[in-house]
Amino acid sequence: MSSGSPESSWIGVIGDWFAARRNALLTNARFQYWATRFPLTRLVANRRARSVFDLVAGFVYSQILLACVRLKVFEHLKDGPLDSITLAGKIGLDRDATERLLDAAVSLQLVERRNQRKFGLGPLGAPIVGNVAIQAMIEHHAMVYRDLHDPVALLRGERGEQSETGLANYWPYAGAESPNSLSDERVAAYTALMSASQPLVTEEILDAYSFAGHQRLLDIGGGDGTFLSAVGKRYPHLELVLFDLPAVAERGRTRFADAGFGDRARTCGGDFLADPLPGGMDAISLVRVIHDHDDERVRHILAAARKAISPGGVIVIAEPMAETPGAEPIGDAYFGFYLLAMGRGRARTPKRLADLLVEAGFDTPRLIPTRIPLQTSLMIARAGANIAASPVNKAH
Repeated sequence: MSSGSPESSWIGVIGDWFAARRNALLTNARFQYWATRFPLTRLVANRRARSVFDLVAGFVYSQILLACVRLKVFEHLKDGPLDSITLAGKIGLDRDATERLLDAAVSLQLVERRNQRKFGLGPLGAPIVGNVAIQAMIEHHAMVYRDLHDPVALLRGERGEQSETGLANYWPYAGAESPNSLSDERVAAYTALMSASQPLVTEEILDAYSFAGHQRLLDIGGGDGTFLSAVGKRYPHLELVLFDLPAVAERGRTRFADAGFGDRARTCGGDFLADPLPGGMDAISLVRVIHDHDDERVRHILAAARKAISPGGVIVIAEPMAETPGAEPIGDAYFGFYLLAMGRGRARTPKRLADLLVEAGFDTPRLIPTRIPLQTSLMIARAGANIAASPVNKAH
């Protein structure tokens, strides 16, 4: 059934009618009063009221989590429950402040009360213990929240006295005229964050897709080689090639040397929006790269990737995608505004990403299920027989 068929038009009209009736009820004060008291609607009404309040209070919840991480509350509780006085001495707060933090953490299931006097790890706090990736992302979000403090100004492109956001400065390649010239100092912070958070994504990729049938893997924008190192350890036969900005690629060279990969791993420094990629690959990966760029740049990246890969080779794209079932807010809400503050890019639906792949000369893109779609979605496509024409304009 096409979107312009009479049937679909009627479906749209009926859907609009029901939505109008629903919203008329939900905005009616008398209905709201009745719904919270009628036994059959009370549960739904209360659940939705809680959901709205959680949206309002979300920043407060995140700051409670940040305080727990910075004060190492979870680490202090990992060996067993502690009373508030003992914990206060360990985290450097007085007893009242410690109990206020613990009460808040209990309500968020980060901490649990034990025997009314002691506190232990809760179901949401326990996974954070020793997890460098999660802790790094929690710390990173202090910057994100500063950039989002005035969302309307951000949407209007108003910077005020600041020429750029904290995120734009943190990810310097997003606005640099010559990314190749970025120094090691400028790339150090974001490279370290990507490396720390990479294991969350890497496990999802390697559990969903096997590189056993490939011989040479090029990771475009692969940072310091954290992802390639994990792939290389699982598949000892695989030749590994890392392509990233010169200062970043140099960090990858050190990682590969420390991993003992020898001649089967090499790095190439360059700008994938301007410089040619090393060719002769039968597999290419783009991990958390495509959503950093607008469509024009994505076309350039994918066209360059198609030139670097042999016909029949596979491109693997891993990143959060819009409209992912069970993780819908991650793409359009979270990454929609995160990337806006960063200065460019957006999360795309699988269909939109598939269209861009086909346009670049790849065949039959398909979405591969991952265990935790919240962390990443995975799309693969085979290189077709024909190579798409390169974009006319440079992507910078």
